[in-house]
Amino acid sequence: MANWLGVLLVFFSVNVLASVTANDALQLTGKMTQGSLIRGKLPSGSQLWLNDKAVKVAKSGHFVFGFGRDAPLKQTVSWQTPDSQKQSQTLTLQKRTYKVQKIEGVASKYVSPPESVLARIKQDNAQVGAARRTNSEHLYFTQDFIWPAEGPISGVYGSQRVFNGVPKRPHFGVDVAGPTGTPVYAPADGVVTLYVADMYYSGGTMIIDHGFGVSSTFIHLSKSHVAQGANVKQGELVAAIGATGRVTGPHLDWRVNWFAERLDPALLVPKR
Repeated sequence: MANWLGVLLVFFSVNVLASVTANDALQLTGKMTQGSLIRGKLPSGSQLWLNDKAVKVAKSGHFVFGFGRDAPLKQTVSWQTPDSQKQSQTLTLQKRTYKVQKIEGVASKYVSPPESVLARIKQDNAQVGAARRTNSEHLYFTQDFIWPAEGPISGVYGSQRVFNGVPKRPHFGVDVAGPTGTPVYAPADGVVTLYVADMYYSGGTMIIDHGFGVSSTFIHLSKSHVAQGANVKQGELVAAIGATGRVTGPHLDWRVNWFAERLDPALLVPKR
């Protein structure tokens, strides 16, 4: 009985932590599921590929990659250490199901924007895209992330949004409800690569670079407490919750990206 209990405890622990050691050289940590950020380490001087595409590896051996909302369930990771031949392993992701979230009372101009704002929307998207392409050498992504704000969860990653009965794109963040002015803190160390006070859809928008293509985006902010270009520490006050842009009430929409891959922030922090 004791032996079986030990086996069950080990199995439970591995699945809760979702920590995978592929072999003695390759270490992977993260939940093997759609929407997940995977962090890892190899011996110094190693090379890494995800589905035959090169992934940057730090001199320390640290690396990171992510899987989007609808990523294929079979992924191939390959690596080569300085003293070995190239090796490969198939990763099997868990398929996720997503909620349908119906939201009423959204101003019609945000459901079907008029021609007069299309250029503004295009400019907003270009600024956000440029910030998310940042490929710095920072290793802040290796930290254990913390929640950036207190409050109930009012929206989850991946849910299909239906505004005033009109189906729209999925939601790619986690929403934390709170009164306007509620503090927003840095979930990990980083550099503020973007702050715009009033984007069309997202209102007050801030992006923090955590290194190697990993970034946090905060939207619908009422104000910023730090300037673009600032270095911030985990837990530092950076902004305040607001009700700017396309919203029906004040909340923080927190998003995590690995370059263009939109990931689930809730997988990086303790469950609420």
